[in-house]
Amino acid sequence: MDRPAVLLATADPHLLAEVQRLAASVGIGVVPVVDGGGLLRRWQTAPLVLLGADLVPSTADLRPPRRSGVVLVSSGPVPSELLRPALELGVGEVAELPVAGGWLATALADLEHATADGRVVGVLGGAGGAGATTFAAALGQVAARAGGTLVVDADPLGPGVDRVLGLEQVDGVGWEQLAGSHGRLAARDLREGVPRRGHLGVLTWRRAAVPRLPEADQVGEVLAAARRGHEVVVVDLPRLGSVRDQLAAHCDLLVVVVPATVAGVASTVRAVAGLDDPCRAGLVLRGRSADEHAAHRATGLPVLAAMVSQRGMDEAVDLGMGPVRSFRGPLGRAAGTVLDRLRLQGRVAA
Repeated sequence: MDRPAVLLATADPHLLAEVQRLAASVGIGVVPVVDGGGLLRRWQTAPLVLLGADLVPSTADLRPPRRSGVVLVSSGPVPSELLRPALELGVGEVAELPVAGGWLATALADLEHATADGRVVGVLGGAGGAGATTFAAALGQVAARAGGTLVVDADPLGPGVDRVLGLEQVDGVGWEQLAGSHGRLAARDLREGVPRRGHLGVLTWRRAAVPRLPEADQVGEVLAAARRGHEVVVVDLPRLGSVRDQLAAHCDLLVVVVPATVAGVASTVRAVAGLDDPCRAGLVLRGRSADEHAAHRATGLPVLAAMVSQRGMDEAVDLGMGPVRSFRGPLGRAAGTVLDRLRLQGRVAA
């Protein structure tokens, strides 16, 4: 497999030499360009664009398509007048060298292990005892059949996704270790550090007596690294509160698990009332008497899947096998349907 090469747009020889040195230290190639034609030809296809501060004005004049993965690099502090046109070009990060050399080296090394189109699905319970953690674990099991998957436990009051998936005895880092981290988190470090079985990994609390999530910016960096390093990331969300909304903002799809009862649907109406973007949300109904039309009318959300109770699920969890005993069973089929919807949303967004 060819190693990735980043695009570096600069006419500054000192900046060119410094970036090339950092890239060589982590085994990443650099394609330097100084003219607009060369920049536009590679703008969309490069895995990462390093835009030199010296070429920001001329690049802004070219009006290239807005894209993610653009880093503004400079020798020393970036002049304030360049920040606005840089943002309009899609710049997401600024690396002032040599101070930010370590951060940039990590970002470059991460390219070789990143998954460009990782998708994030959040799962929350519409009512107490809805089974959101179980369904999040099921999504992880089914998604892991196709590629790297991480289930993120973000519900301090839940049972713990590692227990539901039978990974509580597997060594690995948890939220406790990541809470003190700062700066960019490498996708490979996260993927290889968490408890894992095959393609399936989990991130949860390992020893905390009173589980607590890190600060919002740290959680955001963890989810960004998870997205870069996995095909699918499943987040087990708390039911209510500002933390839920902050986490939901990182999700491509929100799944609300609803007991198919009058009380369950009524509770779900309250739970989803505060969602910032209900267009990205859908319901999974659990129960034999599921009325999809009534649930849709009450909540305003589409029904993604409906399922009856899974036989032997509790026994499978107790044996450390995870909740999905058969991928053709009700739980496995419902999880597969939701993952199909997640992948479809990814193609539409692209």
